[in-house]
Amino acid sequence: MDRQLILHLLLTLCFTVTLTSCATTETIPLSAAQDEIVTPRELKSRALYQYSRARLRLLEGDPDGALQLIGTAMEDDPDAAYLYLAAAGIHMKSSRIQEAIVATEKSVVLDPESRQAQLLLANLFTMVRRNEESVPHYLKAIELDPAKEDAYLHLSVAYVKLLEYDKAVKILKSYLERDPDSTLVNYYLGKSYEQMKLSKEAIVYYKRALVSKPDFEQALIDLGISQESQGLTDDAVVTYRTLLENNPDNAVVRQHLIQLFIQQQRYEDALTMLKELVVSGHGSNDIQRKIGLLYLELERYDDAVALFASLLEKEPDSWQLRFYLASAYEGKELNAKALEEFLKIPPTAPVYLEALSHIAYLYKEQGNPQAGLALLTRAAEAKTGGVEPYLLLSRYLDSLGEQQKGVEVLLRVADDFPKEPRLFFNIGILYDKTGKREESIAMMKKVIAMVPDDAQALNYLGYTYADMGVHLTEALGYINHALEVTPGDGFILDSLGWVYYKMKKYDLAIVNLQRALTVVADDPAILEHLAEAYYASREYDNAIATYRKLIKQEPEKKEYLERLKKIHSESGDR
Repeated sequence: MDRQLILHLLLTLCFTVTLTSCATTETIPLSAAQDEIVTPRELKSRALYQYSRARLRLLEGDPDGALQLIGTAMEDDPDAAYLYLAAAGIHMKSSRIQEAIVATEKSVVLDPESRQAQLLLANLFTMVRRNEESVPHYLKAIELDPAKEDAYLHLSVAYVKLLEYDKAVKILKSYLERDPDSTLVNYYLGKSYEQMKLSKEAIVYYKRALVSKPDFEQALIDLGISQESQGLTDDAVVTYRTLLENNPDNAVVRQHLIQLFIQQQRYEDALTMLKELVVSGHGSNDIQRKIGLLYLELERYDDAVALFASLLEKEPDSWQLRFYLASAYEGKELNAKALEEFLKIPPTAPVYLEALSHIAYLYKEQGNPQAGLALLTRAAEAKTGGVEPYLLLSRYLDSLGEQQKGVEVLLRVADDFPKEPRLFFNIGILYDKTGKREESIAMMKKVIAMVPDDAQALNYLGYTYADMGVHLTEALGYINHALEVTPGDGFILDSLGWVYYKMKKYDLAIVNLQRALTVVADDPAILEHLAEAYYASREYDNAIATYRKLIKQEPEKKEYLERLKKIHSESGDR
């Protein structure tokens, strides 16, 4: 037989035997057979292929399917850091933050030099308020690429949350050494200083952020707030106006600016802006009410009556609007109409007690004070409304010159309201008016013991001591404390000027009394104090000018004229 033919038959036979053997013995799975011969390189390629398929699944909107493919890839290449990072991203999109953390931690272990993984892990820790654990990963991200600002920003936020403000400032300033003009880093420095209550420094960095990005809205908002906290209200107004120029539809900023104008008593400016809101289609009932209230403040009573009457047609059951309408009539001295509207307000209305007070005074104006007294007495005897009816009754008695009776009304219910500082404050005022200053002082101290930051009581006590010329250092402490509570208050500044006058520190007295008049323009009590301070410091011309202003305001007060004659005499100005 041919040699080649024999060899062919033998090979065929061996192949047949092998097949038969496979059929009669344990079957070897195809995949297992393949695993025995797949190289590590081929496994990595296969894992990469599964990763590519997973990305496609994500694009198709199937995150669970993508995650399953990532898991298959991990079986082929369990040490591939990028696969764990990809899994973390999928978990994040599905809001499975804890699973994302576990996957990212594994990625960081496998590849600690991956900036992406370090930054993601730090951010995840921050999301779950594990800020302390985020810090080393942010620092590592910065070390891996010091030129990128994102890790600096995130780390500064983590430090702020940990109350480590100095570290937040330090890390941000380290980046500014590389790029002094970075908008975001300057802005975050401003935020850090703001958290430290260092508004002056915050303003500096907000402004630096705005140099490179003048329309940076949030920086402008924060700048305005910081300027307000520093008392730079005029600067804040400019900032908010800039915001509105950039975004005229920002109703929040517009309303904040309106509120700022109202606080500054710039009512015309506030009114103009409110009317702009109406023109732009944002004239809600609340805006219309504010316009009406500004009309009342500006004593534009005709406008107030027209507006509130119009609003009442739409909301006839609004007792607040009816109260405002009645107040506008009262301002116009149309007392009968005012009384008619106030009397329509029922006892169930929140403004009822305040309406009662107006009704009582209107009765008094009509020459029937006893009707008002009877009305308020009945309200007090009803024992509803807490301490308020008693306060209203005592104030009305005060207006009738019956201060002692007002004290008695409040003392009778003092045990019923032992924790009501307003009651004791009013007793203190009435004691003062009846000449019982020591009792008045005791009541003010009682109020301060109950509410240590009660600016009214602090100021009243400080001014009383100053007026008496006693305990002046203590008086100065009370008044300064009151100013800390309500900075820029004109009447407290007057008290401060007056205590300095009593301490014979006339320069300080004049400075603070002048400041007081910028807040409460032409107030006669403040003008009189200032005139006396000018006289004491021998600024005769200023003293004369101030007394002349007082005489023009209150010509019936002959003591001003006598004082003016005395100053003329002493100054040699005949």
